[in-house]
Amino acid sequence: MISASNLWMFSYTVAAIAVAVSLVGLLALRLLAARSVGAILAVVSAVTIAATLAGVVVIAREMFISQSDLSVVMTVVVIAGIAGFAVSLLVGRRVSAASRLLLDAVQEVGRTGAYRPPAAVLPAELAGLSDALATAHSRLAEARDRERALEASRRELVAWVSHDLRTPLAGLRAMAEALEDGVVADQPTVDRYHTQIRKETARLTVMIDDLFELSRIHAGALRLSPRPVGLGELIGDALTSAEPLARAKRVQLRGSWAGGPPVLADTTEIGRALRNLVVNAIRHTPSEGAVVVFGHEEGGMGSVSVSDCCGGIPAGQLPRVFDVGFRGEEARTPGPTEGAGLGLSIARGIIEAHSGQIAVRNVGIGCEFLIRLPLAGGPVSQWRAREAAMAS
Repeated sequence: MISASNLWMFSYTVAAIAVAVSLVGLLALRLLAARSVGAILAVVSAVTIAATLAGVVVIAREMFISQSDLSVVMTVVVIAGIAGFAVSLLVGRRVSAASRLLLDAVQEVGRTGAYRPPAAVLPAELAGLSDALATAHSRLAEARDRERALEASRRELVAWVSHDLRTPLAGLRAMAEALEDGVVADQPTVDRYHTQIRKETARLTVMIDDLFELSRIHAGALRLSPRPVGLGELIGDALTSAEPLARAKRVQLRGSWAGGPPVLADTTEIGRALRNLVVNAIRHTPSEGAVVVFGHEEGGMGSVSVSDCCGGIPAGQLPRVFDVGFRGEEARTPGPTEGAGLGLSIARGIIEAHSGQIAVRNVGIGCEFLIRLPLAGGPVSQWRAREAAMAS
């Protein structure tokens, strides 16, 4: 039976041997840090076997009487060490092969532009890394597509606005030259030219304001000052603003509100978005038609619908209704009362900046635009209120 003192001595001896061998192993791992996982696992296995063999040799010389017993123990330890070393090599090769497959998949992205996860079964850590790479690549692809779409939209906007600005500017220049050269001298014609110059100037001002607003939305520079406001107030202001246009086109303009809690909104910006929707509906509704605005609470959000009698929008064009410059027609030249085709894009940007939703669908003999805004006191509204307080 081993005495306590001998047991402590054996323990100290084995611990010292293990520390010495481990230090050698750590030095080897440091030197092989840039090598494959298989080489590192081989070093770990070799350190384990060496520490075990050294310990057995030292302790066996103190414990065993016969050399034959020592030989048996050494044989068993060596066989076990060989088995462990072989398993380490196999595991290292599998991990290295899986790593190469993952590396090939990543390098393939540069050639094909798409990340395809390896078909082979990967270790859990590498499988998680592959899933993370796939998710990151998907998000990068979406961001790249959005950037390309935005860039294409910007190019279209520049082209369309250049075209839309050229027409009134040419008219202004012609009228100014006619007045300056005395080609037009009779007072009625001079008065008509002055009136037309004022109208074209006002139209250009509206177009420039729209461009400035859209640029703020795209740049993320739209600053909101939200406060609780009733849908009835927003609808009433929009109807009052659009009433002269509706009367000039002989379009019936009706609005109602079913009541309910207020929404948290920047009244100026939301009023502009709602006014754009109502004006757009009036412009596309024929004379004697009707535009109906209705507000109510639905699904925990404040909803406002704007319905017109435009005859509907072709199904293929519905997804493009809120695109910059879209007018639903091939000819890009706006009418005398139209802007640059930015109203719906601005409305979408404003609504989304309020964490709201905007959509359009064909209903009956026309189409219906629907906006939804968070109610005051809701989770999104509370967050918006804190954001506004911090900004101020």
